[in-house]
Amino acid sequence: MEDVKKYKNKYRVKSARRDGWDYSRAGEYFVTICTKNQEMFFGDVFGEGEEAEMRLSEVGEIAKNFWLEIPRHFDNATLDEFIVMPNHLHGIIIIYYGDGDRRDEAMPRLYEGEYPHMSKISPKPKSLPVIIGSFKSIVTKTINKKFPEINFGWQERFYDHIIKNEKELYNIRDYIYFNVLKWHLDKNNPKNLFTQA
Repeated sequence: MEDVKKYKNKYRVKSARRDGWDYSRAGEYFVTICTKNQEMFFGDVFGEGEEAEMRLSEVGEIAKNFWLEIPRHFDNATLDEFIVMPNHLHGIIIIYYGDGDRRDEAMPRLYEGEYPHMSKISPKPKSLPVIIGSFKSIVTKTINKKFPEINFGWQERFYDHIIKNEKELYNIRDYIYFNVLKWHLDKNNPKNLFTQA
């Protein structure tokens, strides 16, 4: 069962983000985003072991192309190793302090209404949650416009890991690069999607 906390007599799922961490802060982040109900929208893995190969569907190509577009819309972000798998995407996003102040139109706006304290809990511009939220939003809209019959959706949250050092970065790069080879273990065990080699 997911960790929940009570707020105003209602149960809420605890945030998956690290407490007290500023996700607009410069750093390297390992991200995993899963499709809703682990549905295999993005293609399939053919072969096993060293012969395994991920072949993207048209829907998978859309997700891949928008992932590659992230640095064009967020001038403080670059991409490292990534892979689109049948029902999830693994990637490393590097956030750095850029000079520009460009905002992406798909990004959520900070709350500016009657209750200014709401802006304190809104995602910061150019932060990791805003980048991922923007990516998920445009992918969902594009796929559902082109393929309305499949009712594409993402899992509500995403998994992230703050990469602490160069050794960890190389280990995660290897994990992502060789993810296709481990698909036979992951496809029936969603918990494996979040484990690192």
